[in-house]
Amino acid sequence: MTGKSGAAAPAGAPTDAPAPVATPVRVRFAPSPTGSLHLGNALTAVANRRFADEHGGVLVLRIDDTDSARRVEGGEEGILRDLAWLGVGCDVGPVRQSVRGEIYRVAATRLVAAGAAVPEADGSVRVSGAAARAAGASAAHRPTLVRPDGSATYHLASVADDADLRITHVIRGADHRSNAELHLALLAALGVPAPEIVHHGLILGGDGSKLSKRDAAGGGAAVAAATPPAADLVSIADFRAAGIPAEAVRAYLEELGLPRHDVRLDLPRVRRLAVEALAALSDEELAARVDAPLRLVAALRGARTALSPVRCSRCRPPAFAGQFFCSTTAASHQAQILASKKRSFFLRNLVVRGLESAGRLLGARVGAPLGSHKARCAAVRRRHRLRRGAA
Repeated sequence: MTGKSGAAAPAGAPTDAPAPVATPVRVRFAPSPTGSLHLGNALTAVANRRFADEHGGVLVLRIDDTDSARRVEGGEEGILRDLAWLGVGCDVGPVRQSVRGEIYRVAATRLVAAGAAVPEADGSVRVSGAAARAAGASAAHRPTLVRPDGSATYHLASVADDADLRITHVIRGADHRSNAELHLALLAALGVPAPEIVHHGLILGGDGSKLSKRDAAGGGAAVAAATPPAADLVSIADFRAAGIPAEAVRAYLEELGLPRHDVRLDLPRVRRLAVEALAALSDEELAARVDAPLRLVAALRGARTALSPVRCSRCRPPAFAGQFFCSTTAASHQAQILASKKRSFFLRNLVVRGLESAGRLLGARVGAPLGSHKARCAAVRRRHRLRRGAA
């Protein structure tokens, strides 16, 4: 591989695109168990899966859980659920860093012996000044490899795992670019061949700001009854709660590929893909997807998401098209009809006896604002007669 000047790039040097592959490919996806996958992490997962498939390789799922302060209860389960929803399968794992302490202790000992790390008085181990300078940092800024409690930090655990799991390519977001030189220096000190490192651009918000799960209103916990606004579509759980089909999210991430630069989230494009994905489903698949009776599928056709409002003849009198319709989501539509039977005498008759019977029962009494067309016309004629009589 060569750089822009044509000179050969050092082995393992970070690049913007993978080089031709000659050895068996092993890539890894390494999220932290902090809850539902961030959309940018999902892009990394899809990119690694695609690269492994294209080269007959292996994708390793590694859970970076050495930092107990960042662990979220149910975080790992949320990651597995999101990957399954996107259709991203892993060939190895999940490999949890929290149970690989012995591997990290051995790696730390080897780094100390090689002069790349130095034990500190508090029991921690930090990068040596020489290794820090080799990584392009100052000797005053020496990252910690082992905490005083003996647990490995991200830098040590990531490097030791890449060596132990025989990772050949590291494909990750550009926010990790600052770690690349240090990790390459540590791998060299361990005497391990460095993987090729590829950084892709990040997904930004529509306004160009960084997407952050901390800023999202629901933090991925939104429910179908309260669809999150566009600004809060940050995690995979947010997209799922908004009714965006998995096929649409996966297709959007596949379209992005490995962006060289940061890209802004194109929600209109995601929604167009959602419409296409829903249209491609059979009636049975669509009914099962939104948990609705098969007889309502015709009303769901053309929906923008799996949670779009629907209009149907059972709750919208034909004479008043567009004025009275069901505003509930497709998934809870039938439940809304049943609940309406209890809340309103008119709606009870509307559902049980049909529009005509409801119009006959209530049309003359209330002027038939929601009754049948025949009852409404009769009420109008009656009002006209009364007005002529009063005049």
